[in-house]
Amino acid sequence: MTKLAIIPCTVILETLFFRKKFSRSIQMSLSVLLLGVGVATVTDLQLNAVGSILSLLAIITTCIAQIMTNTIQKKFKVSSTQLLYQSCPYQSLTLFLIGPFLDGFLTNQNVFAFNYTSQVVFFIVLSCLISVSVNFSTFLVIGKTSPVTYQVLGHLKTCLVLTFGYVLLHDPFSWRNILGILIAVVGMVLYSYFCTVETQHKNTEVSPQQVKESEAAPLISDSLSKVENGGGVVDDEPLKVPMWSSKYSRE
Repeated sequence: MTKLAIIPCTVILETLFFRKKFSRSIQMSLSVLLLGVGVATVTDLQLNAVGSILSLLAIITTCIAQIMTNTIQKKFKVSSTQLLYQSCPYQSLTLFLIGPFLDGFLTNQNVFAFNYTSQVVFFIVLSCLISVSVNFSTFLVIGKTSPVTYQVLGHLKTCLVLTFGYVLLHDPFSWRNILGILIAVVGMVLYSYFCTVETQHKNTEVSPQQVKESEAAPLISDSLSKVENGGGVVDDEPLKVPMWSSKYSRE
């Protein structure tokens, strides 16, 4: 349920604070996707105060982190690797200082009192290496697309986990899971289609403006070349040069 709430929260935050508009077709496709994932994954729901507070904090912080990851990369023209390189030390320091105490508060167990065998250490290191690749792909996908698209990709991963769990590990699988996955796939296809159509529509709107700017550019360059060559400009004829150019200003 927490993962399902991230997409609506992201849409609301981007609409309120970044004035981003989501068309009705995009909203409809996201609704179909969330319905399918909910049918496939949500079985029984039990709420308590601590879990609800932590879930709410997880939703808000996840949405803000993903939105800022996309915004910073596009605003400052930095790559996903550069942003990850700059932010990882602070994230690691924060987790190292707060993680053990928070873990002890929630589980009543001390992480430093655990018996770390060679096998445990091996899997911890392996988990860290996998986490590095996950963080890299996360920053890359969010920077190239959007936080909402990244969440759609995450729900695709959920459907694949359920499917491979049934095929490879023979996990229990019901018609409800199959129906939910099919509905989710339909939502993903609709979302991809509508995003592609809107992107093409925006490109067709920008193209005529670029053509006009390219047609107007030679007028300025021609005027400048005439002035530099000392011909083609009469004293009574106004110069076709930018107003801010002091090089060709008349005394």
